[in-house]
Amino acid sequence: MKARSSIKEQIQRVREQAIVAAVNRLLATKGYDAMTVDEVAAEAGLAKASLYKLFTSKEELAGAAMVGVLDRALAFVDGLRAQAQEAADSGSPVAALDQLKAVTRWAMQTQLEGEMPSLPAQNSHLSASLQSNDAYMDRLISLSNRLSIWIAEAQTSGQLQARFPAELVLYTLFARACDPVVALLKESGQYTHGQIIDWVCSTTFDGLAGTRPVA
Repeated sequence: MKARSSIKEQIQRVREQAIVAAVNRLLATKGYDAMTVDEVAAEAGLAKASLYKLFTSKEELAGAAMVGVLDRALAFVDGLRAQAQEAADSGSPVAALDQLKAVTRWAMQTQLEGEMPSLPAQNSHLSASLQSNDAYMDRLISLSNRLSIWIAEAQTSGQLQARFPAELVLYTLFARACDPVVALLKESGQYTHGQIIDWVCSTTFDGLAGTRPVA
């Protein structure tokens, strides 16, 4: 009986993973408003009825995709923290600003690879659904807390301007994950992913102003 239950659970996990992967691709390429449940089912290779047994609404699908990308973001950040600890133990500490830049570059790379869900900021129904999603909120808070530690360290050490509220810096970094500038430069077909990431990262942390003094 346990073996049967285990196989059934494994099949369900595989189906959930296929659905979330399909939602992620569609949200990244089409956006939330244009995505339909029928498309998700077709993309995942499942009957619509089978999909609804696991996810009851479009909002739940979007929430699952966001939980997935936050899990990947947390794994990346935790990897950076582990590497930084090893570097510190060996006498070569990593600057907090460099950690924030690495996360920003990862977010943009994820977007360029078509793996970053695109959700409308002004959809109140979707926003309410996400705010009531405990898995999503727990991960969002965990990621925010980790980044806020680096932001505080960078501001205290003068690597980032202390006059800006830490919340503003945090939201600015989050915005790079869905920055339309990244998408527009990619769609132009004129630049490599590396160039796009370097340029947008530079404008984020260094600004657009030149070094030449104004007369």
